Amino acid sequence: MPKTIVGVMGTGDQATPQEIETAYELGQQIAQAGWIVLSGGRNVGVMDAVSRGAKSGGGMTIGILPHIDSEMSAAIDIPIITDMGNARNNINVLSSDAIVACGIGAGTVSEIALAIKAKKHVILLTENLEAQRFLRSLNSELVSIAQSVEDALNQLKVMLTTQE
Repeated sequence: MPKTIVGVMGTGDQATPQEIETAYELGQQIAQAGWIVLSGGRNVGVMDAVSRGAKSGGGMTIGILPHIDSEMSAAIDIPIITDMGNARNNINVLSSDAIVACGIGAGTVSEIALAIKAKKHVILLTENLEAQRFLRSLNSELVSIAQSVEDALNQLKVMLTTQE
C-alpha cells in the first residue's frame, strides 16, 4: 500500500514570518502522523519551512523543483526536477493525496485551482478572509478552512481516512 503524501503549498520569497513558523509546525505534525510531505522543494518560504519541519519530525520529504538549477531546500529527501517552471504545479497537486495551502500567493492559488479541478481536497491555513471566501466559492465541498495547524491535522486525518 502506498504511503500517504500531503502536499503543502504556499508562498515562496514573499512568505511572512508567521507563514514560515506555521509551515514548520505543519511539517513536523505531518511527519509525526507518518505521512510524507510534498512541496515545491525550493530553499525559500513555505517550501523550505515545511520540509525542515518534516525532517525535524522524523519524516520524509519530496520536492517538485521548477528548474534544473533551482536552489533546493537542504531538507528534501527526494528531489524531482521537472524543468517545467510553474507547470510543475500540476505535478504537485496530482501527486498529493490531500493539499494544505499555507499562506496565499499567485502560485498557491493556481495550485488550489488545479486541485479543485482534479477533485482533490484542499485545506486553507491562512488568515486572508477574502481568499478564503473566494476559494470556498469555487467548491465548498473540496475547500475547507483550518484555524490552526492542529485543526488542519484533524481535518487531514478525517479526509485521508475516508479516502482509504
